[in-house]
Amino acid sequence: MRAAAFQFDVRRGDVAANLAAVERGLRAAAADAVELVVLPEMWPTSFVADGDEAGWVRESAAAVERVGELSRELGLVVAGSAFGAGPQGEKPRNRLTVFARGERLLAHDKLHLFSPTAEDETFSAGERPPATVESPLGKLSGCVCYDLRFAVALRAPFLAGAEILVVPAQWPAPRASHFAALVAGRAVEHQAFVVAANRTGTDVVGRRRLELVFPGNSRIVGPDGVVLAEGRGSEGLVAAELDLEVVRRLRRAVPVRRDERPEACA
Repeated sequence: MRAAAFQFDVRRGDVAANLAAVERGLRAAAADAVELVVLPEMWPTSFVADGDEAGWVRESAAAVERVGELSRELGLVVAGSAFGAGPQGEKPRNRLTVFARGERLLAHDKLHLFSPTAEDETFSAGERPPATVESPLGKLSGCVCYDLRFAVALRAPFLAGAEILVVPAQWPAPRASHFAALVAGRAVEHQAFVVAANRTGTDVVGRRRLELVFPGNSRIVGPDGVVLAEGRGSEGLVAAELDLEVVRRLRRAVPVRRDERPEACA
């Protein structure tokens, strides 16, 4: 199959402009025979922090539904994160949603909130590890941005045999090398493909109003740690071919799950 990260400059609070960019990217992906597209973290709004979280949840829900319609129209699997409603009385969630040709396959709430930008002042953290689902393309799971740093957060997909991990991100330039290392590390650790979308542009993020530059270094990494595609800072699709038989052959040759000794590592 052909997979892609669609990276672009997410405009803070401008849902219409961001949705227009995403529709442009998804249509370009379909024209290029791409079947899986991963969007950046918080793609409809970026990290607005003006106190109107309920309003942003409503606007994000409408934008996410439109992406679901596009996934059906274009025959795509599409992943990205956005504001999602939290439980009654709680702050919103930073929610990864995956659509497969119009069907909502997966919803996962970001488990680890980034304290340097005071993400916890706007969002509440998720409570469960990511599920692994059967998609038209293979067994799929994912996480959101900062969760990449926490191996335990992705333990469940490893045990469930996820073949593809999707990662929406807003990962700033000063730690671009960390992003590259963690994406490759998770691919090798899980013996899976990782498709990670990182935005471009500059933004003032969160209630601490940190100005951050984003390098647009989206990447697709194979289960052997080889980088198959990497973004270079401009808007567009970062695409590569994924062959899940490579995953299956590697798991037979190097049976990590079979050889693991959890009782010795507790």
